[in-house]
This record gives sequence, C-alpha cells and structure tokens, in this order.
Amino acid sequence: METSKFDIADYLDSNEMIAEYLNEVLEEGDDSDILAAIGNIAKAIGMTKIAEQTGLSRPSLYKALSEGAKPQFSTIMKVLKAVGGQLQVNPINN
Repeated sequence: METSKFDIADYLDSNEMIAEYLNEVLEEGDDSDILAAIGNIAKAIGMTKIAEQTGLSRPSLYKALSEGAKPQFSTIMKVLKAVGGQLQVNPINN
C-alpha cells in the first residue's frame, strides 16, 4: 500500500472551504499558523495567479509565505485580497 503526504491545499477547492479554514486558523492558531494557512490557500489557488494579482513576483511570494518569514502587513493584505478574503474584527464576548 502506498501513501502520500497530506496536503491541505488539495482540499481547499471552494471559497467556502477556504474561508472556513482561514477563520478556524485565525481563531485557534498563532502568527506562524496563520502565515502557513495563507500560504496553503495561495498554493491551492495557484501561486502564479496570486503573484499576478498582488504584483509580487512568484519567488517573493514564496519567500514571504515560507516558514519563519516575517512578511510586511501590506504583503499579507495583498495576498488576502487576492485569495478573496478580508479581515473583520468582531467584539469578544467575555
């Protein structure tokens, strides 16, 4: 029996799935988890397409979304917009 490595990008095949995944990571994850999730979403949509929409080169995009990267907030916002996402702040009920 042959197995393959799990890749979440293979399952991010709809806007609803992408939004649910990103919202879950935003709620439960830390900054490195969030960056990894954005990278997974960009990979699922296609790095070439995201690079074109953000005006970033593919190598710059890969570098910005790689593990341990510290991308500028403006880069994250460009990528979120390109993947069809937006940030929204809701009050926390204590």
